[in-house]
Amino acid sequence: MKVLGYRDAEYASFVKRLNRRALPTHDVRDLVEQIISEVAEKGDKALVAYAKRFDNVVLQEKQLFVTAEELAAVKVAPATRKAVAASLKNIIAFAKRGLRKDWSMLNHEGARIGERFQPFDRVGVYVPGGKAPLVSTALMTAGFAKAAGVPEILAATPCGPDGTVNPELLYALKAAGVTEILKIGGAQAIAAMALGTKSVKPVDRLFGPGNRFVVEAKRQLFGAVSIDLLPGPSEILIVADKTGNPDYIAADLLAQAEHGGDSVIGFVTDSKALVGKVLKAIERQLETLSRARYIREVLKQATFILQVKNMAEAIDIANDFAAEHVSLIAADERKWLPLLRTAGAIYLGNDSPVAVGDFLAGPSHTLPTGGSGRSFSGLRADQFQRRTSIVKLNKSAVKKSLAAVEEFARIEGLDAHGRSTAIRAEG
Repeated sequence: MKVLGYRDAEYASFVKRLNRRALPTHDVRDLVEQIISEVAEKGDKALVAYAKRFDNVVLQEKQLFVTAEELAAVKVAPATRKAVAASLKNIIAFAKRGLRKDWSMLNHEGARIGERFQPFDRVGVYVPGGKAPLVSTALMTAGFAKAAGVPEILAATPCGPDGTVNPELLYALKAAGVTEILKIGGAQAIAAMALGTKSVKPVDRLFGPGNRFVVEAKRQLFGAVSIDLLPGPSEILIVADKTGNPDYIAADLLAQAEHGGDSVIGFVTDSKALVGKVLKAIERQLETLSRARYIREVLKQATFILQVKNMAEAIDIANDFAAEHVSLIAADERKWLPLLRTAGAIYLGNDSPVAVGDFLAGPSHTLPTGGSGRSFSGLRADQFQRRTSIVKLNKSAVKKSLAAVEEFARIEGLDAHGRSTAIRAEG
């Protein structure tokens, strides 16, 4: 890890080569297009074939879903039940505060206008498989759907070679209100939930993170179904002044690097002394970690440390970089926080580890990455609500609206529009 300056050409080159937006290569795009086409054409048969090809699991078409008997047989440790309950309690409390409420008002002409918010009838939640069961992702997607009152929640997650899903993950999905669990992963699962098959009823909206194939499937199916966002590799940017605790900062950097892959790790400070202490703490802590090999690769390929002139410059960097997670550690926190605009999630102070946000705090850890925090927010409860506008006029409101409507109808050459209002005003 090199210590760079914000204006250094080397930093600009580093940022440029990062595939932060997880843009697909031609082979990924073409393969995902083929998968979607196959699922659309062959349905369940394609899901079975891709499960064997990509996950080395042999399933029959009647075995695509977790059964009620499998769910009933799930047993987990008391500590797991306690952790899931604690996380879900916070998630639902947080989510309910973010739900939209119906409202109405009278406009200038006396028409009653407003909005109604109802939960989607059916949503799909993708939970990645791979190296470990992402129990927290199950809670921080399906839990929001549960809080919003969605009656049908379909979860998709890849099963193991023996055709079963991790019991802790099954327990979390059930606790979070999931009504069906599809034992299929990858782009084929996204296609099935979006388009439907004989066995899989299509959903109204899709949620959840995934690998580059999952993200590309969501990108290609946007429009066929509503999509939450296209999250890429995990990111953290820690912005700290001299009050930063080097051991805590190193621990957070290493925790995010633990995701491996294309994770992006950044540390920005105006304190030269803190840089040296953090580097030493990273090396010391790294020796104790089970995934040190993965972490070293991320530290080598996708980690940057910037030493800047002052905190104002550090905040400018954070807004420009728009990281998924931003930790702000500063003596004058209240001064700098309002100036930090583009983060997916912000963690304040030395005692706010990102891991608590990942697992427990309440806000979803499904967040915008790759700089998309400039225009997207993280997953929210109101994304599980259908938003509908309501308009009601009486005769008085129609008459007051007529002149403006007729003028718009004249300008746009839509005389039937004008007449539809005039006939009511005359009646």
